[in-house]
Amino acid sequence: MVAPPPTAAGRGWLTTKVGEMDKPAALLRIENVSKQFGPLTAVDSLSLEIGHGEFFALLGPSGCGKTTLLRMLAGFETPSSGRILLDGEDIVAVPPHRRPINMMFQNYALFPHLTVEGNVAFGLRQERLSRAEIATRVEEMLALVRLKGFNRRRIDHLSGGQRQRVALARSLVKRPRVLLLDEPLAALDKKLRAETQFELMELQRKLGTTFVIVTHDQEEAMIVADRIAVMDRGRLRQVAPPNDIYERPNSRWVAEFIGEVSLIEGALRAGGILDSVFGPLRVPPNQTARGKVWLALRPEKLRLSTTRPEGDLNALSGTVSEIGYRGGVSIYKVRLADQSLIKVALSNSGPSSRLEVSIGATIWVSWPKENGVVLTQ
Repeated sequence: MVAPPPTAAGRGWLTTKVGEMDKPAALLRIENVSKQFGPLTAVDSLSLEIGHGEFFALLGPSGCGKTTLLRMLAGFETPSSGRILLDGEDIVAVPPHRRPINMMFQNYALFPHLTVEGNVAFGLRQERLSRAEIATRVEEMLALVRLKGFNRRRIDHLSGGQRQRVALARSLVKRPRVLLLDEPLAALDKKLRAETQFELMELQRKLGTTFVIVTHDQEEAMIVADRIAVMDRGRLRQVAPPNDIYERPNSRWVAEFIGEVSLIEGALRAGGILDSVFGPLRVPPNQTARGKVWLALRPEKLRLSTTRPEGDLNALSGTVSEIGYRGGVSIYKVRLADQSLIKVALSNSGPSSRLEVSIGATIWVSWPKENGVVLTQ
């Protein structure tokens, strides 16, 4: 289960006033970019803007085109059509080594015969910088990624987390305008991965460099990114800050891909009433859509009780089908009258918060109307 995302406010990425709305000041502009591999269209007429100093995530299932898009930004793939502009300059014809863009690969691609210092300094030596300049930059970068004193250490004597930091230092030491990260934490264990996510955010804030990360991990994208582009089959499904993606998905596909959700189909009529198989349900009254819609309900926004709740709440009766304990929360699957399942997440904050029910028990699922999101597609 993906937890509700933290707000992206205050992360420090720059904005430009456009009318009455704020949007990131565009550093990267992708205009109608497509990429074909024979009969396969990996990226399909995609347009996107990424701001100065923004931590941006490309999120989607395997095969959605996110890594292909990242490789086009790096210059390792050439678009079949469209433009990629960096600060207004089309860089499609610029070779990778001449772009102010660096890429950190999923497998880190470290040189095993070089020391930590040798790996980090490699790109600087290719540029023929002075020894003093190289030494200064390497020391600064190793301190920044918390590897001070590891200069002479061999790569095969490092842990997975330390190798990841060496790769990150090597990617940043040339001071790129944009750092591209291709599943950079995939090789780390769960605990180390969680710790490194926050270290990555702290590093990005300190440097002010634009980071673009590719991941299929929804929780990771929600934690690190200022904005997320959700991709599917080479196209963008939704681009928004994590809170908006989670709280206000623009389709059933996005709602189901990001976290867990239960959907109730119905017909919307005036007055904020949804006619469903369970009878009329109340939804936020500011809905303009009419006809067939879906009500999206996140597990943590639902309540459970052994008796029908009182007050202005939607309430459905069902039977407890499964109970799953996840430490901080317990997940209840409740089978409703139409035999569909609805998931409810209850916090295990203390003994008084636990609901004493067993599988097979009759239960009531309820929620205030404001907790549902009406989707039209």
